[in-house]
Amino acid sequence: MSPYRNGNLSVMPLQEFVLDGFQGGLQTQALLFALFLALYMVAVIGNLAMMVVITLDARLHSPMYFFLKNLSFLDLGYSSVIYPKMLTDLLSSSRVITLGGCATQFLLSLFLTTEGVLLAAMAYDRFVAICSPLHYPISMRPSVCARLVLGCYCGGCLNSILQASFTFSLPFCSSNHIDHFFCDVLPLLKLACAETTINDLLLFGLCGRIIVGTMLVIFISYGYITVTILRMHSGGGRHKLFSTCGSHMTAVSLFYGTVFVMYAQPGAVASMEQGKVVSVFYTLVIPMLNPLIYSLRNKDVKDALWRLGQRHTAT
Repeated sequence: MSPYRNGNLSVMPLQEFVLDGFQGGLQTQALLFALFLALYMVAVIGNLAMMVVITLDARLHSPMYFFLKNLSFLDLGYSSVIYPKMLTDLLSSSRVITLGGCATQFLLSLFLTTEGVLLAAMAYDRFVAICSPLHYPISMRPSVCARLVLGCYCGGCLNSILQASFTFSLPFCSSNHIDHFFCDVLPLLKLACAETTINDLLLFGLCGRIIVGTMLVIFISYGYITVTILRMHSGGGRHKLFSTCGSHMTAVSLFYGTVFVMYAQPGAVASMEQGKVVSVFYTLVIPMLNPLIYSLRNKDVKDALWRLGQRHTAT
């Protein structure tokens, strides 16, 4: 790679970075390792279990669970992009990551964006199911669901490619210490020895459009859903539908609340230490909670888990 000229000084661009991670001594690092390992294992087991149950139980082969299966895959994906490396760093004195490894962690952007759009698709699915039940089998036929999910992944790929391209086109020639536990856009921009205004505008514009656009779909869908449910005469039917939608709205609130604070509201996070805590929440705690939210509040999933357990016991 050719050197970058800064005024009269020529410096070689960085080829590797050091992830500073969390502050603290050996005891603190050991406690964090145990905590994050436990949370990560729960996230992996929970999301894998959801994917296996939905795949094996024919009663869950419906659009809602097709989307939920993809949600579990995304949760598993973006936590696994970050935490194996982070857990290794907690036990190591060397926290070096190559430029290529750093770029690979931008897959997080792909998974996060795809999940945000997928949550909007799931809200639309519930809207059609509750507000237009007679048209639901046609409107949400398998080919339509597949195209919706494919569109979610295409949106995630586009955002990830743009963010990575604009970020790694910058020259990094100052300190190679990233004040974070993974290669995120914001701390990387602080290391650039070039103007980053375009990058800041791109980050704010893309994240803002994605968040606002998907949230509009969710709010409009649930506005119609709420009106439809309140018009129902059956109290039991209303309770069942509110319970089903409640799981999704809980997942939406957790996901969008933290992502909005981190990426779409510049200055909301006062320090990088606070930013690290917020990052842990959306990269690990949410992937761990989503399977619990959807399994504990969903009778169909609990019944499927019970049937799978009975089948395993019988064999």
